[in-house]
Parts: sequence; structure tokens; C-alpha cells
Amino acid sequence: MSDNDVVLKPKTTTKPKLDRPKLYKIILVNDDYTPREFVIMVLKAVFRMSEETGYRVMMTAHKLGTCVVMVCARDIAETKAQEAVDLAKSAGFPLMFTTEPEE
Repeated sequence: MSDNDVVLKPKTTTKPKLDRPKLYKIILVNDDYTPREFVIMVLKAVFRMSEETGYRVMMTAHKLGTCVVMVCARDIAETKAQEAVDLAKSAGFPLMFTTEPEE
């Protein structure tokens, strides 16, 4: 190499490490007033469940008091839970869905 040669070194780029967003659980809370058929209809409409899956989730909440319906990002969880509660309120039922962070 002569004195006039230029040595090029590749630039090193660093990508910032991004943490995965915290996941939230959507929980169906059992009540004694909302008909089972309506709960299944809400699970099918809002959470895109099949009839059989909706029935199993509804029965789990009925027997245990609560049941985790879905685990997803916070904004999606809050939106879907609110959509389900609003649908129940518009039909005159006290059906409740809550969200909480997953451990």
C-alpha cells in the first residue's frame, strides 16, 4: 500500500433492542343475569370464536367465576373488552369484561 491509498472500514450500525409490548388478558366475568346464548353471541361477534369455543369459554366463566378470553397487546385488549361491554349494555345486560396485565 502506498501513502495515498485510503482504507475504508465498514460502518457498524447498531439496532436498538426493542422490548416486546406487555401483554394483557381479557377476562370474562360471570353474572347471573346475562343469558348464556347472548354471552356466546358476544364471544363470536367480538372475539371471532366458533360456537363450540364460545360455549367452552362461557361455561368456564360460569363454573369458576371468570375466564381468560384472549391475551393480546394492551390497546387491542382494552378496545375489545369495551366493545363487548358496550354490546351488552345496548342489549340491556350487565355482562362484564375486564383487562389486566399478564404476569
